[in-house]
Amino acid sequence: MLGMKLFQKGDKKILNAWAFYDWANSVYSLTVVSSIFPLFIGAYLKSENISKINILGGDISHTALITYVTALGFLVVAIISPLLSGIADFKGNKKFFLRFFCYTGAFSCMALYFFSLEHIYISLLFYMIALIGFWGSLVFYNSYLPDIAHKEQQDVISAKGYSLGYIGSVILLLFNLWMILSTDNEKEALWMMRCSFITVGVWWFGFSHYTYKYLPDFANSNKISTDILFNGFKELKLVWRELQEQLRLKKYLIAFFVYSMAVQTVMLIASFFGEKEIAWSVHGIDKTFGLIISILIIQLIAVVGAYLTSYVSKKIGNIKTLIIINFIWVGICVFAYFVVSPYEFFITAGIVGLVMGGVQSLSRSTYAKFLPETKDTTSYFSFYDVAEKIGIVIGMGIFASVEVITGSMRNAILFLVVFFFIGLALLFKVPQKIK
Repeated sequence: MLGMKLFQKGDKKILNAWAFYDWANSVYSLTVVSSIFPLFIGAYLKSENISKINILGGDISHTALITYVTALGFLVVAIISPLLSGIADFKGNKKFFLRFFCYTGAFSCMALYFFSLEHIYISLLFYMIALIGFWGSLVFYNSYLPDIAHKEQQDVISAKGYSLGYIGSVILLLFNLWMILSTDNEKEALWMMRCSFITVGVWWFGFSHYTYKYLPDFANSNKISTDILFNGFKELKLVWRELQEQLRLKKYLIAFFVYSMAVQTVMLIASFFGEKEIAWSVHGIDKTFGLIISILIIQLIAVVGAYLTSYVSKKIGNIKTLIIINFIWVGICVFAYFVVSPYEFFITAGIVGLVMGGVQSLSRSTYAKFLPETKDTTSYFSFYDVAEKIGIVIGMGIFASVEVITGSMRNAILFLVVFFFIGLALLFKVPQKIK
């Protein structure tokens, strides 16, 4: 572990160690959330000959249930992030929190091996805690960047982290795919899926230690008071007050809150939609193979989409580009309502990938461009992150509720069009330049 005396900002070894955490943790989001778990829970319920899960005395589809649990997990992250960030800034112990959330997430992920209907509440709790561990660790991981890298280094090392995360997660996903498809026996395939959760947890836990070895520890002996405890929330409140004087930033943030609510929901439920609604067997395509290929298509094209979006935004401006992207999202939702065949789903996955990477990167960079130069960017980005998480909570909650009420994920996806149109209307109201 590097002591404070050995720490030198901009040191390549430290920067590379920081970026390597993406290699460690990205396997969770791609392998578990986007690929294996949606397949697992569908196959598990099929093996038990049931279509719905009994929770609190009522039956609910597994897709709606997991959507609700995901929303609850993001709500927890949105609440604790400002609280713990304030403590970490004051105590300088962000490395402790990074490690804590990593370990919590990794071991909860491994605990999914024991997922069962007999212990459904504990099983769902482990799923939610794994999510909290992943997103909670990212709060402190991202906050390290300005501490260890000079401004001219930040874009490059951040991109390196993204690349390492993509490569690592694809490698493990392909390995897990080989494991699952290595047998024609459904019970054995289900067991292989359970083993995949362990491989993800071990990978996440094991590789993260290279990061811990070199990241500096800024811990001090400051004592926490009640004021410090709620410092993060006070900063958020201060940013909200300052936003009243930043008309363009405020209008953009509101628009982002609305359309991001729909974007994040689509990305988080895409795999569950593919697992439940697509007629794989009718077209002679193995569901596991087809769904993972879809995820890989999204990941590959997302890289191209991010660069394409960056190019277009330079030509016509950020807001106009975001408006075009949101129109494409509307088309995706409408098209998805009618998608039945695997080939239509592959096409949808490709289009999602094209706009997925672009909308996320461009949304954040647009927010950064609109920030007033003299303000505290850390507090503003904390506000941005909390707004995004709360948006996810609302979007996932509404999606699950529409599915429960109408009995169809297709209706829920179509309903998201409303949020994209509202987001579009709000984007048109964002001034292109400061008057």
